[in-house]
Amino acid sequence: MGLLKVDVLALGMLTAIRKALADIGRRRGYVFQWQDIPADCTDTYDMICKADTVGVFQIESRAQMAMLPILKPRSYYDLVVEVALVRPGPIEGGTAKKYIDARNGNVPVHYPSPEIELALGRTYGVPIFQEQCMQLSILCAGFSAGEADRLRRGMAAWRRTGSLDQFEPRIINGMLERGYTEQFARSIFEQMKGFSSYGFPESHAASFALIVWASCWIKRHYPAEFVCALLNSQPMGFYSPSQLVQDARRHQVEIRPIDVLHSSWDCTLENIDHQPAVRLGMRLIDGFKKASAERIVEARTPGLFINAEELAQRAELEHLDMRQLASADALASLSGHRRNQVWDAAALRRPPELLKQAPIDEIEIDLPEAAEEEAVLWDFRATGLTLRSHPLALKRHRLRQFATAAKLARVPDGVQIRYCGQVTLRQSPPTAKGVMFISLEDETGAVQVIVWPNLRDDYRDVIRAAKCLGVKGRWQRRGDSCNLIAEELVDMSHVLGGVPTRSRNYR
Repeated sequence: MGLLKVDVLALGMLTAIRKALADIGRRRGYVFQWQDIPADCTDTYDMICKADTVGVFQIESRAQMAMLPILKPRSYYDLVVEVALVRPGPIEGGTAKKYIDARNGNVPVHYPSPEIELALGRTYGVPIFQEQCMQLSILCAGFSAGEADRLRRGMAAWRRTGSLDQFEPRIINGMLERGYTEQFARSIFEQMKGFSSYGFPESHAASFALIVWASCWIKRHYPAEFVCALLNSQPMGFYSPSQLVQDARRHQVEIRPIDVLHSSWDCTLENIDHQPAVRLGMRLIDGFKKASAERIVEARTPGLFINAEELAQRAELEHLDMRQLASADALASLSGHRRNQVWDAAALRRPPELLKQAPIDEIEIDLPEAAEEEAVLWDFRATGLTLRSHPLALKRHRLRQFATAAKLARVPDGVQIRYCGQVTLRQSPPTAKGVMFISLEDETGAVQVIVWPNLRDDYRDVIRAAKCLGVKGRWQRRGDSCNLIAEELVDMSHVLGGVPTRSRNYR
């Protein structure tokens, strides 16, 4: 009919990249655009191969992180394949393992005919993309272009169970007529059926790979701009602001606290002429209104506030506003530690118009500062993150029997270990056949835990309820890819006390 179909996807990462590019341009002193990102960079590929991909596009999931050290992408097309390979379709169809074995030279690559090589040569004889399946049906089974397009629709993403069975006789018989063995024909068809559980078109994977590369390059070379943009684009991705901040700090990015004398609504960059630091924005304060943040920024333009009382008057803040700021430790520059902030905020309400300029004559009280554990608890309740010690660092004296993530990084394959971490992610992909993947975090890093179906059933209540999980199991190392295979689980939530957690559950 002469019509062109175009998919337009609204992706949060596009917003984050746009914001990051703007910050990079301000740092460089000129407009920096997407096309200015180099098409190749050894350092960025090194980072990707180590699965150091927290927060980037697409390849940040547990499954992708497990695949990256195995696949070891070293080119743009490797990223295209990576995006398409870690999908339910290719995994269910056995494509992922076959491709890796062929690419790594573990099995010989054989093309039964020139037509097969034409269609599958770029992917080592393994069909990965929908376009390849269409090409195979035309070249090897005698499909017309119209029949191949119907096959494509049968592999469409929204058809979870697919509708390919109707094509089986046509494909098998067509390949047999052209001299292929029945075993080979059926293996090709089974891999095609896998695409009915969300296989990718190559064009789609290629578009996604562009975003993968851009986000990875920015993370590697401009980590402060990267995390600042991600925080200003929430909610998105697999990771909470707390995890993003922890990862940035492990990459030597300085994160500065929310402060009414310096913070805006969004997170911002400071000291951009040298090594940028990220100033957290008031958007992270739970329940705080954007309009209140904008009044604070406007009111301090003529000059900084002297104390909390002046802040409340000049910015016309409500009592709730002041309480929220104090809870988030955002009044530290005016009132000192958090207990003094809360005390000051308790007395400040927006006065009637006639009393707007009337000072509050109250005796100053210097309260004792809270212990760090209490301060961390307040941080998490108010903003969902802390720049103080990680909650488990404060409890390490009670966790001596458990290894840290940093220690596990040096443990060889097969060793029995005990680990305890804060639960940040639970994932049960349909393709995993009942296997659950749990991400745990301590003060030194993150550990990926694999829970087999029988163990998942035995510990279902523990897995569902635990904010902090103790795991006994076997450490599995495959090159740079590491996992903890769980054998026993214990709910250690009591160790965290009242620290709220915001773990995410995915299928």
